[in-house]
Parts: sequence; structure tokens; C-alpha cells
Amino acid sequence: MHAGLYFSRVILKKTVTIIFCLLSVLWSRAQFNFKTIVPKTPVIAGESFQVQFIIENADRSMTIRPPVFNNFRVVAGPNVHMGSVTTVNGPKPLRNAVYTLEAIMPGRFMIPGATVLVYGRTFRSNNVFVEVISKEEAAKKYNRENEVNPSDYFLAPGENAYQKIRQNLFIKVLVDRTSCFVGEPVLATYKLYSRLESRSDIVKNPGFYGFTVYDMVNLSDKQVAAENVNGKLFDVHTIRKVQLYPLQAGVFTIDPMEVKNKVEFSKSAVNKKAEQEVMEGILGSDAPDNRREGTELFETNISTEPVMIEVKPVPEKNKPALYTGATGHFTISAATDNDSLAKNEQGFFEITLAGKGNFIQLLAPVVQWPAGVEGFDPVIQDDLDKTKIPLTGSRTFRFPFVCAAEGKLQLPVVSFSFFDTDSNSYKTISTKLPAILVGKEKRNIPVSEERKTSIAATSEKAARTAAIVVAVGVILIVVYWSTRKKERVQVPVEQKPAPPSFENLLEPAYAAILTGDHRFYSILQGILWKYAAEKFNLSGSEMNKQELAVKMNTAGLDDITKTAVMNILTYCEAGLYTTADLQEDKAMLLGSAVAVLKKMDTVPGDSLPGYELRT
Repeated sequence: MHAGLYFSRVILKKTVTIIFCLLSVLWSRAQFNFKTIVPKTPVIAGESFQVQFIIENADRSMTIRPPVFNNFRVVAGPNVHMGSVTTVNGPKPLRNAVYTLEAIMPGRFMIPGATVLVYGRTFRSNNVFVEVISKEEAAKKYNRENEVNPSDYFLAPGENAYQKIRQNLFIKVLVDRTSCFVGEPVLATYKLYSRLESRSDIVKNPGFYGFTVYDMVNLSDKQVAAENVNGKLFDVHTIRKVQLYPLQAGVFTIDPMEVKNKVEFSKSAVNKKAEQEVMEGILGSDAPDNRREGTELFETNISTEPVMIEVKPVPEKNKPALYTGATGHFTISAATDNDSLAKNEQGFFEITLAGKGNFIQLLAPVVQWPAGVEGFDPVIQDDLDKTKIPLTGSRTFRFPFVCAAEGKLQLPVVSFSFFDTDSNSYKTISTKLPAILVGKEKRNIPVSEERKTSIAATSEKAARTAAIVVAVGVILIVVYWSTRKKERVQVPVEQKPAPPSFENLLEPAYAAILTGDHRFYSILQGILWKYAAEKFNLSGSEMNKQELAVKMNTAGLDDITKTAVMNILTYCEAGLYTTADLQEDKAMLLGSAVAVLKKMDTVPGDSLPGYELRT
């Protein structure tokens, strides 16, 4: 009996022990969850990633032992963190051991689970597999997943950077025609195509020699669009868009636009949309190196191809005597401010040319003033749509005049001839106004002297006046330099010389007239642009007549002077490409230049330091 009781006790004890062990195991497994976490997407050979070993319901006594990381290099770790996670049964404590690894080579590799000792028993987290791909395969994979607009920001190992730049960064000039008539516009558009992270600096704008230029789009307009080129989507920046109006027949070359670039590439595949910056003067020698960590910078120069434009002369057959170079299609109208005036009261006669064509080259129609009427040179007002080619809108010539005789004044018929490119023929249009009644009352309202100063004057009186101005100017130069020569002898070294005058600024133009130098128009044009650039802070693509007109208007310059400045520049451009060499024209031009410089110097701006007009 005692023996049976003994064996019963032994069996019961063993059973309890087994049940207790089983319950301990089940309890321990129920109390915590031990798992391994790695990235779900492939990792790239040579780049780092993280592997995490996480225990739920952990306590601080639990120590996680990492496995052996074959085929991987340990960069950092373990970084152990204690935290918690919220569940339906309330918060659970977490223990997280993080290792930063670097893949050594492409392939599919297993990372064994880590181990932890819990109540004398060892538990292991799950094994995981990691797919490692090369940088080249990563780039291909990225491009496959982003076929609509894949980024070329990543430069793969061994890839030729400059070849990649040539394929993904270039500049084009697009012209709508390569043959035209004198006065018929050519549309030239400069576009920068890029799929790269780039900074581009326009280091040379083209010189449009032989053309009058009208800017439609500049860098400041920031026109950017997307274009598909050979199946690849490019960001396209419209750098400049101009209408070019030929001045004379011949074959002319639009020379290249040159652009300097800095291109940034990443050494690793990243999902980044390439961005571009296009400006003038941003990549000088003092430009900072702003490349990001893990990137490389490459410099390159690109340019457009030169473009040949054949300009045909307008036909000589049936050319009207009144034809002065207008090309396009125009209508004409005329108006006066009042239908009655007092004797010597100033009136205004407006002639408006409307339609489409080379408005910026149009000269004022000739007005044959009747006896007893003194007319003056017009103020020009433009209302043009710069988005249309050819220019569409109107140009109004506002002629001041006075009448010294009372009675009925019949203003003259005004005719205007143009070459119609639609029909390849000449057309002459005319307008006529009703009579104006001039009363007996005499008001003696003088016309301002400014209205008498204009380069468009062709009368003998204006020519004589301009010649006198030139002669006086030359005498002033001689006196000025003689005085300076004497002053250099008499004035002590430490005394500063007198500031130079505008005559000094214009001296090369005066000298060109006296010596018969054929470069007169080029010299005078350069002087005016130099002064305007300093006065109104113009540079680069801003050096055009449209931008200058805006600057002068902002500065508050009067219409007479603005018109005179534009006409001087237009006459200089015409003079560069014509065989005419009229001494009177040059004298008038130079006299007007003195007057407009004097007037421009009175308005706000960055005028040339030390210059003052001495008369």
C-alpha cells in the first residue's frame, strides 16, 4: 500500500511539473511577440538600410542578441529603444534594437533572427530575406516605374556625365522663315531644353545686325512648358522671343546665343524632379558652389547654331514715289482736336496708321502744309499687340501746327504707300479732313521749343539750325580742350580737374563728322546706349528700345524727348545699313543727341557721374 502511494505521488509530481512547464511556455509566448523587420523594397548595393528586432511586452531585463550579418557590413548599432504600443487591451511595452547595415553586393540574402532569453528559455525572431540590387538596376527600375517623366538626376557609376548632359540639356533657336522681304518680320525664338538639375547663365546674347528688333518674351516673363522630344519629356524655358524686321536686302546671319551651365548629379538613385534656373550673370567667377552633399557638379557651354536669313528687296516695278519702307497691310485715318482755332493758337493734326506690319520702322507721312501754316514734327504714340506677328495695332503721329491767317483752313490730303505682302503689290491710301475755321482773335500761344527739336525735321531751316548747333559744339570742344590743356599747366597736381561735359562724351561722334569717318552712326549709337545703360541700369537682354522706353516713361521723361531718343537710335540703325551719307543728316542727328542727353540728365536715374552739359 505504501509503495502504491509512493508511486502515485511521484507520477503526480512529474505531471504537475510537465503541466507547469507547458503553461510557462504558453504563458511566455502569450506575453510577448518577437519579430524582425527589414525594408520591403529592394535595397541598393553600397547604400545603408535598417533592420529592427522588436519585442512586445518586453521588460528591461531582456537582452536582444543579434545574429551574424553575413553579406552585410554593420554601419551602426545597436540603438536600443524602450517604448509602448497601444492595443485593444491597452498599452504594451516595446523593446526595439535597430542596426544600420550596408549591402555589400547584389543578391538575395537571409538575415537570421535575433535571440532573447526569457525565464531561462531562448527565443528567436523570424528569419527575413533582403533583395539587394545594383545601382544600375536601381536606375533602370526607377525609369521603368516613372516612364512618363523619369528623372535623370542620378548619375550611375561609369556613366559619362558630359554625354548625358549633351543628350538632356541643349538650346535651340527656331525661326518661322529664312527668306523674307525688307520690312517683313522674322520670328526668332530661343528655347532651353533640360531634363537635368541645372543652373544656366546667358553669357552672350545674339547681335541682330541688319534688323530692327522688337522683343516679345524675355527671361523676366519666365515662360516654362513641357515638350516631348524623341519620346522624352523636357522642361522648356523660352529665353527670348523677338520679331526681327530687316532694314535692307541681303543675306544676314543671326549669330549664336551662348549659355554656360552648371549641372548637378546625385551619386545615388533618388526620386527627385529635376529643376532649372536660367538667368543672366549668375555663374560668374565669384558664384558660390552650392552643390548638395552626395552630388557632383559639372560645367559645360552650349550655344545655338547661326541662322542665315535671306532678305529680298521689295520690287522696283510700280514702286510709288511716296514709298518709305512700310511693309504689311495698313489703313489710314486723320483727326484734329478742334474744328476751330484762333490765330496763332496751337492745334494738333493726328494721322493714325492701323493694321499689321513693321510699325516700329514707320516714318511719319509727309504733310504738305498750306501757306500761312507752320507745322512741327510729330509726337509718335504706339498701341501695339506684342503677341501678334507681324505687329498689330496702330501708330499715331500727332503734328502740332499754328495758322497765322484767319479764315477757312483746309488741311491737306495725306497719302501713304506700303508694300502689301499678302498680294505682293504696292498700295497707296489717303485721307482728307474737313476745313478748320481760324478766327480773328490772336492768342499768340507759342509752340514750346522742345517741339521744334526732332531728328525727323527735313526743312532747310532745321538743317541750318542743327548745323549751327554742331558748329557751336565743335567750337566748345576746341575751347574746352584748350582750357583743359592750360589748366593742366597752371593747376597744382593735387587739384582735381573739372568734370567732363557731354561734349566730351560726344567728342568721338563730332570727330567722325569732321574727318568723314564712316563709323559715325555706329559711334553715336554706342554713345547713346552707353549713357542709357548707366542712366537707367540696363544690361544684357534689357538693352533694347522697348525696355528703354519703359524706363524713360517710368522716369517721367516727356513724350517729345522719348520720341527723339527712339528716332535717333532708329536713324543710327538705318545709317549702319545704307549707302546714304548726308552731312546735313549727321549734323541734325548730333544736334538732337546733345538736346536729348541734356533732357535725359534732368530726370531721376543713375546718370553718368561727373557729366554735366555746358552750353
